[in-house]
Amino acid sequence: MSLYNFKKIMVVPTAKDFIDLTLSKTQRKTPTVVHKHYQIHRIRHFYMRKVKYTQQNYHDRLSQILTDFPKLDDIHPFYADLMNVLYDKDHYKLALGQINIAKNLIDNVAKDYVRLMKYGDSLYRCKQLKRAALGRMCTILKRQKQSLEYLEQVRQHLSRLPSIDPNTRTLLLCGYPNVGKSSFINKVTRADVDVQPYAFTTKSLFVGHMDYKYLRWQVVDTPGILDHPLEERNTIEMQAITALAHLRSAVLYIMDVSEQCGNTLPQQLELFNSIRPLFANKPLLVVANKCDVKKISELTEENQKIFADIAAEGIPVIETSTLTEEGVMKVKTEACDKLLAHRVDGKMRGKKVHDVLNRLHLAVPSKRDEKVRLPFIPEGALNRRKAMEVDGPKRKTERDLEMELGDDYILDLQKYWDLMNAEEKQDKIPEIWEGHNIADYIDPDIMTKLEDLEKEEELKEQAGEYDDDEESEDEEMQEIRALAKQIRNKKQLKVLQSKEKDIHGPRMPRTKTKVERKVLEKEMGDLGLDMTNKDDSHYVENARRSRSVVAKKRKREASAQPISRTRSQSASRPPRDQSGVRDPKMARMARKMMKKSQKDMIREGRKGEGDRHIYDLKPKHLLAGKRTNGTNDRR
Repeated sequence: MSLYNFKKIMVVPTAKDFIDLTLSKTQRKTPTVVHKHYQIHRIRHFYMRKVKYTQQNYHDRLSQILTDFPKLDDIHPFYADLMNVLYDKDHYKLALGQINIAKNLIDNVAKDYVRLMKYGDSLYRCKQLKRAALGRMCTILKRQKQSLEYLEQVRQHLSRLPSIDPNTRTLLLCGYPNVGKSSFINKVTRADVDVQPYAFTTKSLFVGHMDYKYLRWQVVDTPGILDHPLEERNTIEMQAITALAHLRSAVLYIMDVSEQCGNTLPQQLELFNSIRPLFANKPLLVVANKCDVKKISELTEENQKIFADIAAEGIPVIETSTLTEEGVMKVKTEACDKLLAHRVDGKMRGKKVHDVLNRLHLAVPSKRDEKVRLPFIPEGALNRRKAMEVDGPKRKTERDLEMELGDDYILDLQKYWDLMNAEEKQDKIPEIWEGHNIADYIDPDIMTKLEDLEKEEELKEQAGEYDDDEESEDEEMQEIRALAKQIRNKKQLKVLQSKEKDIHGPRMPRTKTKVERKVLEKEMGDLGLDMTNKDDSHYVENARRSRSVVAKKRKREASAQPISRTRSQSASRPPRDQSGVRDPKMARMARKMMKKSQKDMIREGRKGEGDRHIYDLKPKHLLAGKRTNGTNDRR
């Protein structure tokens, strides 16, 4: 029987998410561009690939769901019955069956439409067949909406179920609600089961683990059971019944002696007798819990007789208290020993043991006579054994001290240090910085020296050593300020002198501002120049003369050889557009060839992913051959 790890089951998406994921993956992973001028077999292959890819995606994900979910016929009967109790076996099988049918239907739809697509005679027909195929697949999956949602809820609940191994060593706790089952499992294992003073706090199975005799044990806490017929028990109670029926374990039936759980001892005995058939062939212990409130000896004669009758049947009855931990370890050891003995007996009764025993030979020597010969123990061994038997009080552990002192307890980790000098136990651990002990650089008399210094400072202050001489200080400051002012003036003069010596002349502002004639005349008038009555003829003459000078200068520069070149252009190398060219005619031919070669590139650059691109600008069937009578307008 296989044991399932229910936490590894794949998440079941909803029908809408399922469709969205698959269609988007198809769009991303398959080609997206097709044109009607392609050959028909290429168009068919394009759309057939999309249909097949979608079908394969659906098939793989649905197969994964069917593989991950456990089959009730293949798993252990305990898990099969538990799933039947929690999820209803028929509903579970029906949902998986519907998923399987949907997978087969999708496969058939893809097969049919791929066959039809082989006879598609145009891009439009193939595209419509593809749309129909994908639409039918999505419709099939939409119909599985409820099954997928149900399986996702089952997956989430299965992942929260505890990992119970039905074949390992197990202690199973059962009894009425609120008798102390969860408190017991919290004491013997590291499980943290919620404990509350009301019934049905535990609504599902809980598992804790412990070690005993170097073996791993699991302790299963079941929900409380009430005494009524099996048909009337709810899902919470049926989990406990399933565990009792199928797990090979030692059963601890816990009874509340104080009757604080709300059920009397006769009622608890009736439940014990009603589920007694489930304890067949299993070690059984009766645990009388809450003995700190009331012991069995303090009960009435009728109630004492109940426990006496149980003990008379050979079933051990042990008093415990999960509050004070009285008897808890005794119950644990008793139950584990009984289960180990029971498992050994079961193996001895099996067929396999004979094959092992036939290979073993045990030699038993025969007696010489009837004289009793005791084993010889050396005197030294006897002395050591006597020395070990000490009647003195047991040493208190840290746990005992903590329980005794309560909140006043302080953990002292240096108490049991074994040092040559016992006084060094409470020494502070040295602080190390860059490989040096900081304590080595600290003067032991530092505090005394600091106090002496403080006293000395106080005496100096009282003597007036630190009093300020305000007048002298003011004179000094005035001298410093005067000197600083002289330095600043000197620096400013140096800056002005450097500006006057500038070889480039006075610095003009970079911004060009347009000055109107009236403004310029006003400014010149302020400076003492009268520009209002001047004749404009000489201005015109000056302007004409300056233009002719500029023209002559440009002509001279054009005729002269270039003296300086740009930094990027070498004097020994011709420009790039003239290198490798014999004459201007060859340069024109090279430019023409370049433009001609780029013509196709520019035309291809306009092409996008759409189907509207015209590959032939001059189709041969329109511009070649004989022209018949009629219009030439092809639009």
